[in-house]
Formats: sequence, structure tokens, C-alpha cells
Amino acid sequence: MTTNLGQTPLKRRRRSVDPMRRYDALPAPLRQWLANAALPWSPVSAQRIWDRASRKGLSVEARLDLLTRSEAGMLARVSPGS
Repeated sequence: MTTNLGQTPLKRRRRSVDPMRRYDALPAPLRQWLANAALPWSPVSAQRIWDRASRKGLSVEARLDLLTRSEAGMLARVSPGS
């Protein structure tokens, strides 16, 4: 069976982890936040912020607020005229 790779000298890479499985393993509030996020977050980076906030003892609402503020900071950095 042929695949849609075309004629390319690049080697194929296999992912070590299924990205959808990683997304599905996230806590439900974090998945909901990611679904409505303005930027395309990776599950790994969102989980990293979530876990760091969790270790500090922050509530779920505070963790989501931290993610929102992180995203706002990133958007402010890339928006023109700021």
C-alpha cells in the first residue's frame, strides 16, 4: 500500500506517544480550558503549568486563571503595536 509521502529524502519519524491519548489523560478542567484557548497549546506545556500550580497548592480556579494569564502574556508579546 502506498502512502501520501511523495518523493522526499526526509526520513519518517514515529511519535513515541499518541498526542490524543496525552490530551485525553489531562484533567477535565484543563481539557475544557484548552478547547477554548486562543493559542494552540500542546498538552505537555499546559500540563507543566497545571502541575506546577498544583504543587503550589492552588485551587482549580486559580490554576485556570494562571493559564489564562500565561496565554495573555504570550499574546501581548506577539501582538503588533504593543
